[in-house]
Amino acid sequence: MPVTPSTSGKIVHTGSYTPDTGGEGIGLAALRLDPASGVLTDDTGLPDVPVSGPSFLVAHPSGNVVYSTNEAEAGAVSAFARRRNGALEPLSPPLASGGANPCHLAVHPEGRWLLTANYGTDTAPGTVAVHRLDDDGRPVELVDVVVHEGSGPVAGRQAGSHAHQVVVDPSGRFVLAVDLGADTVFGYRLDSVTGTLTQVVANQLRTGSGPRHLAFSPEGNQVWITDELSSRVTGLRYDSRTATLTETSSIRATARQGHNQPGAVIASPCGRYVWVSNRGADTVAAFRVCDASLQLIAETPSGGRWPRGLELVDGRLLVANERSGTVAVLRVLDGGALENATTVVTVPSVVCTLTL
Repeated sequence: MPVTPSTSGKIVHTGSYTPDTGGEGIGLAALRLDPASGVLTDDTGLPDVPVSGPSFLVAHPSGNVVYSTNEAEAGAVSAFARRRNGALEPLSPPLASGGANPCHLAVHPEGRWLLTANYGTDTAPGTVAVHRLDDDGRPVELVDVVVHEGSGPVAGRQAGSHAHQVVVDPSGRFVLAVDLGADTVFGYRLDSVTGTLTQVVANQLRTGSGPRHLAFSPEGNQVWITDELSSRVTGLRYDSRTATLTETSSIRATARQGHNQPGAVIASPCGRYVWVSNRGADTVAAFRVCDASLQLIAETPSGGRWPRGLELVDGRLLVANERSGTVAVLRVLDGGALENATTVVTVPSVVCTLTL
């Protein structure tokens, strides 16, 4: 009997490292999530899309275009048109990302600018780049590249700057770039006409912390940062008038012993909880927000090894476990803790998901 593809539920696009980028994945694949049951399955009706090293995915505000990094030393970004059935098709040839090893993307809420964080290499600095998008969401021009300066004390990881994430703040006024190598969150103002970035602040964080990703509270006045090199989660007050950050708290990312590198961080829409993926401990930690600090509620196995990406979808966390090549579904319980994985699907070298 032939398999009948499911057309109900939500499509979960996955990005995986490919053989040319040190992984075993195909590039882009598709899963199907049943919002009612939380069951995740392969979507046999949508084709895989071979693309090099799509380590992060983001959608245009219209939902009609999906962008991916092509994480390699000769960095690039790719754009895909999203068809009515959810299939992704290349929209245009990849464009140079403005640096080496692009690892994170954001689309400005206006829908006219694609922002890229380029991690760099041991010798090439981290950068943040801006591409202009046309009316169809197609990247057409690299209009600006800013080079991060700075370093840190951790040998082998902080010889130079390494931009790891770029986000637009909730007010839409500033662009923030998290730099693991410089222990800094840089704040920029984006010119809405030219697309150029002007630095307004460099928020220096704890030396050797290695900040990786940040998440805003729903109110937009609090930020939570995963510190990859010190294995902590830092809380900071955010001033939306100046893009400045002031530390309010710091807590271990895991209660487990041994080497650990926290990865993704998500703040709940209600503002009461924060979740962090722990690579090494192989858990997802749930924290309760207590004013400007966090309290550990519990840790739940990630459903695999080396959990890198987290995505909150309909009261469940999708966890991309890179080294086991699995995507797991963890239901959020009352009180913020997580249920053990109810569904685990094999996706080789998976590092991110995007549900649409």
